[in-house]
Amino acid sequence: MSRLQLRGWRLLSSPPRGIRGLALLALLALSLAAGTDCPCPEPELCRPIRHHPDFEVFVFDVGQKTWKSYDWSQITTVATFGKYDSELMCYAHSKGARVVLKGDVSLKDIIDPAFRASWIAQKVNLAKTQYMDGINIDIEQEVNCLSPEYDALTALVKETTDTFHREIEGSQVTFDVAWSPKNIDRRCYNYTGIADACDFLFVMSYDEQSQIWSECIAAANAPYNQTLTGYNDYIKLNINPKKLVMGVPWYGYDYTCLNLSEDHVCTIAKVPFRGAPCSDAAGRQVPYKMIMKQINSSISGNQWDKDQQAPYYNYKDPAGHFHQVWYDNPQSISLKATYIQNYGLRGIGMWNANCLDYSGDAVAKQQTEEMWEVLKPKLLQR
Repeated sequence: MSRLQLRGWRLLSSPPRGIRGLALLALLALSLAAGTDCPCPEPELCRPIRHHPDFEVFVFDVGQKTWKSYDWSQITTVATFGKYDSELMCYAHSKGARVVLKGDVSLKDIIDPAFRASWIAQKVNLAKTQYMDGINIDIEQEVNCLSPEYDALTALVKETTDTFHREIEGSQVTFDVAWSPKNIDRRCYNYTGIADACDFLFVMSYDEQSQIWSECIAAANAPYNQTLTGYNDYIKLNINPKKLVMGVPWYGYDYTCLNLSEDHVCTIAKVPFRGAPCSDAAGRQVPYKMIMKQINSSISGNQWDKDQQAPYYNYKDPAGHFHQVWYDNPQSISLKATYIQNYGLRGIGMWNANCLDYSGDAVAKQQTEEMWEVLKPKLLQR
């Protein structure tokens, strides 16, 4: 029995009086119970991670067991968007990496302070029960600038951060934001207030064709200039660069072309989204591992767009339709990652780590290693 547990049992046998005493007993009972339910081979692996790294590598995991093949020499945080996996939690902790919950909630509900408090309490309790190290809030709903949801969202982030920091030592609270603060997808959020309220923002620098206001043509998921303009705009809001983690896509978009011109312009169907006449909803998301398998059978081979600084290729499906696939590879990611060092961002991350091929095939193994390698800060790269 640890010294803390021994002290706890003594307090339970001679309980203090009053409301504060009861609250202390409740917390002690929870901590003592938690100590006996640790699923890890070593009990210390159930303790929260307290170290704060200089450079963040933030990984989204959507389930399965591919995490066993990740590059754990780099990872600092894993956001679990799949089913809870205690084995993953234990392993991440053994590598000094945090494991955080997913947080999503209806914005209409959080206008009520009592609902917010209840939601936060549930998430904190879940994090404690599962020995997690915090929460990643992933809310991507529309918000009108003049609506009560605008202030309620900022309040939710602040209250969540305050509660997690108080209840779980060393815990981390983060918030996912669009590639630009300029009301992307009708998301008018108080970005400065949210950045101040949490540990840092994960900037989703992908799905940048969610609203196409110009020609309805296929384009890069995360074009170079547009992506970096988004970070400049966040920094212009006086958000500290150390509050920004660059999110890059490990997937691409496959578009069916209504017409494919000789100079590789792919006209796509008009699929409106949140006010825009066209969007990437005309395509479908494909993971990097599928792209790497398909590219060799394409009709164009790998192409590079100099304006968008991104790769793409064309292929013809069995029905005779032409497709164009835009994606990111080590070359395009490396160009954007240089910005992290130059402007002092907090780190890098991706959606999502499951998109790579961890089968062990020799070619796939090299491709996978190259995608992990490009995440390393330029000063540390070999």
